[in-house]
Amino acid sequence: MVISVVALGGDGTGPEVLAHGLKVLEVVGQWSGIEFAVEPIDCGGQYYLQHGRDWPAGSEERCQQADVILLGAVGWPAPDGSGPVTMSDGKMAGWSPVIGNRIRLDLYANIRPVKLYQGVKQRIHGKPQSVWQPGLVDMVILRENTEDLYSGIGGTLRPGGQDKVAVDTRVITWEASEKVIRKAFEVCRGRAQGAPKDGKKRLTAVVKDNVLQGCKLFAKVFREVGKEYPEIEQETAIVDAFTQWLIGQPEHYDVVVTTNMFGDIVTDLASVLQGGMGMAVGCNTGDNHAMFEPIHGSAPKYSGQDKVNPLAMILSVKEALAWLATRSKFRSQAEPLNQAAQALEAAVERVLTEGTVLTYDLIGEEKASSGTQVTAAVIEHLRALLRQPAPASQS
Repeated sequence: MVISVVALGGDGTGPEVLAHGLKVLEVVGQWSGIEFAVEPIDCGGQYYLQHGRDWPAGSEERCQQADVILLGAVGWPAPDGSGPVTMSDGKMAGWSPVIGNRIRLDLYANIRPVKLYQGVKQRIHGKPQSVWQPGLVDMVILRENTEDLYSGIGGTLRPGGQDKVAVDTRVITWEASEKVIRKAFEVCRGRAQGAPKDGKKRLTAVVKDNVLQGCKLFAKVFREVGKEYPEIEQETAIVDAFTQWLIGQPEHYDVVVTTNMFGDIVTDLASVLQGGMGMAVGCNTGDNHAMFEPIHGSAPKYSGQDKVNPLAMILSVKEALAWLATRSKFRSQAEPLNQAAQALEAAVERVLTEGTVLTYDLIGEEKASSGTQVTAAVIEHLRALLRQPAPASQS
């Protein structure tokens, strides 16, 4: 069995964390007998500065043909210090492998698990604090991933060569809204535990439907699709109010669904509840393709220092394995893929619970281990958990 993997390292610390994820994937392959055929593709701002495009010609087709995509991170400072490197069309260098892949491959659901593991403290006040018990933060947030303010409709007017007017057009369609909302209902239906507060299966739609027409449409689609899921408790929340409720009572939430821009903001806020960006995973999924990434960005200032947290990338690999197990193409390997995904999460949990081999963001600079040391600790536990032979393939 061969599973093709496109590996998009990107900029800054992106290639570093991706390398950690691939080390873990190699262990899974050795145990399961599955060959993960990894094809690296350079991309991002640094690549653009050297080549005049943000990834090589033919990369779109290679991503289209891959069974799964793993992404490190993109974004590199412009030489003049004006912000990130941008391309001649005004888009950030790295748009093609990130936003481009989302749109081209119809990765319409950006799924963000938000879970506080034992041994991890949330990041309020800028440093670890013991406020919430881990079991009280366990939700999934889905954001629509192909339209809204990321539709690319808009531009800048420059009379006299000076920027005068900038326009970004928000696009909300019934079709895209229905797809991500239906996916959210299915995710909610499939979660065994429900909301930590009361165990109820609950789906919350986050909108601004008291003001914005696009949100009124999104809420209408939510109500219509919701008629097909009477067993799931359904509610809407205004986005500004939701941000305070998210921080104040995270135990209320089971699954959350929202539009693209709002989702981008609230999921980064939610990462505070799970220990920071170094623990946050982004799953870009569609009906036929998927791309998995940590959401912490490229962090250029830490590039080459081996200090960034690899756990978000490692947990991204875990999510990729679980997604591959759902594909009909790999039905015969579904059991070992799922078993490997569960073992990988358990290995991460063991490292976190032990609390001795962690990066600076989780344990502070004085006690910090390197990213390489953290990955080695995860692999040690993973090998122990996978001591038994992989389940036999099913015909």
